[in-house]
Amino acid sequence: MTIATFPPEPKPEQGWGRYFGFCTDAKVIGIQYIVTAFFFFLIGGLLAMVIRGELITPQSDLVDRAVYNGIYTMHGTIMLFLFTFPVLNGLNNLLIPTMIGAPDMAFPRLNAVAFWLVPIFGFLLIASFFVPGGPAYSGWWSYPPVSIQNPAGNLINGQGMWITAVALSGVSSIMGAINFVTTILRMRAPGMTFFRMPVFCWTALAAQSLQLIGLPALTGGAIMLLMDLTFGTSFYRAEGGGDPVLYQHFFWFYSHPAVYVIILPVFGIFSELFPVYSRKPLFGYVYVALASFIIVGLGLIVWVHHMFPSGVAQWMRNLFMVTTMLIAVPTGVKVFAWLGTLWGGKLRLTTPMLFCLGGLFNFVFAGITGIMLATVPVDIHVSNTYFVVGHFHYVIYGAAVMGIFAAIYHWFPKFIGRMPYEGLGKLHFLLTFIGANLNFLPMHPLGLMGMPRRVSSYDPEFTFWNVVASLGAFLLGVSIIPFLLNMLSAWIRGPKATHNPWNAIGLEWLLPSPPPEDNFGEDVPTVISRPYGYGLGKPLVEHQDEIERKLELQEASA
Repeated sequence: MTIATFPPEPKPEQGWGRYFGFCTDAKVIGIQYIVTAFFFFLIGGLLAMVIRGELITPQSDLVDRAVYNGIYTMHGTIMLFLFTFPVLNGLNNLLIPTMIGAPDMAFPRLNAVAFWLVPIFGFLLIASFFVPGGPAYSGWWSYPPVSIQNPAGNLINGQGMWITAVALSGVSSIMGAINFVTTILRMRAPGMTFFRMPVFCWTALAAQSLQLIGLPALTGGAIMLLMDLTFGTSFYRAEGGGDPVLYQHFFWFYSHPAVYVIILPVFGIFSELFPVYSRKPLFGYVYVALASFIIVGLGLIVWVHHMFPSGVAQWMRNLFMVTTMLIAVPTGVKVFAWLGTLWGGKLRLTTPMLFCLGGLFNFVFAGITGIMLATVPVDIHVSNTYFVVGHFHYVIYGAAVMGIFAAIYHWFPKFIGRMPYEGLGKLHFLLTFIGANLNFLPMHPLGLMGMPRRVSSYDPEFTFWNVVASLGAFLLGVSIIPFLLNMLSAWIRGPKATHNPWNAIGLEWLLPSPPPEDNFGEDVPTVISRPYGYGLGKPLVEHQDEIERKLELQEASA
């Protein structure tokens, strides 16, 4: 094969301006997604500070109760639809093409359109908070009949704007899922069979397949809710022959699998990073890869465990209790594989590794409380209490967001071409890990004691744990400061990165840092082994020594 000749620096036209326009380069779109997501992350985090500021005392004395309810709803929807999903789509754009040797996404223009829908529905969602009739009382679930209390024909109302934003979010995510699935299935490098594919690509394929199956239900359900709200239809209006519980089925058929859409790519991140920082092959690669699709299959038949208090039949409660518990089996396979990878390894406690270890610790705790919530008696007892809020945040922030931070620190040198600062990174991890556990752990005893969610005042017996949770939340808010300082300063004047600063194995590490626009171009190397060959002496691709030697010469000349 011909050894590719890479340009030592990005082209002059690839300056800062490309991040503000309609660009079809997946790497640019990935960074656009991530930066936009963290902009909304800051907004959602400030709303969380207001919530915890209100809850630090038993009295409702910081904001009006209606404003508090609206802030509660906006915090949840911003963090899910405007941070978590976009930031994961950003990582997919950066990693999938470079990991499989593709020059770009399968549908570059569709990819760009999917991104530019994000600021559009983001503006619409936030604006709904300031419009009369906003989503203050319906919560982020937006259950009818509460969410459809609007005179028919009144088209300008905050609740309708909020539902429209959620529907547009679904459209954007479906576009992205079509792109990611097609790219993985059709654009892999020569020799990259499915069982030579990185685990991150397996988990991305599983998560995006789940998006394509489940997301149309939520999007269609949201459109039906919007029609009931604005045009007076009766899909969910009991007085018109509709069924309010039908919306709950549409909502949870996707919204519980959405947790797996979020956590599966993070499992992929753990599977990529643990071998790098323990210098060992991934233990049980095949089983870890296949477990992702077992989770997809089971994830589609668990949604009713969110509806146990909604009057569903007992046989349905029993069935969905069993299916929910079964998900612990493929998930346990992954945890066992990660522990097997770490066992006896030469661990390097870099910032990415610390975030992975912290995320794994938090996820195991979240899994234990998840099994508790799968059982019907416990779930009914703690339904709509802070126990559920604590469990959910351990999964989403304690595990998923920490995994996202690990990925950003790990792949930042590759796609930005600069090294982040380890001191600031470790400070960020320490504040995040302590703050997250101080914030979310007290929610479990609060829930078991009976404190309901979505309240701005409470019985004084709950004061101690609420004070601890609020202090943890404020520490979590402070933790983002070293992260922002690190990213901005490293991007502007950080040390230049080599093509493989972590001595990792994978196609993306055979590209310059940052990669050229078309990645490998026409000279895609042929894959000859799995991507986790640490200590086995096996090259990943043909002529790997020549490719790495040419990259080192270019770095030395630069």
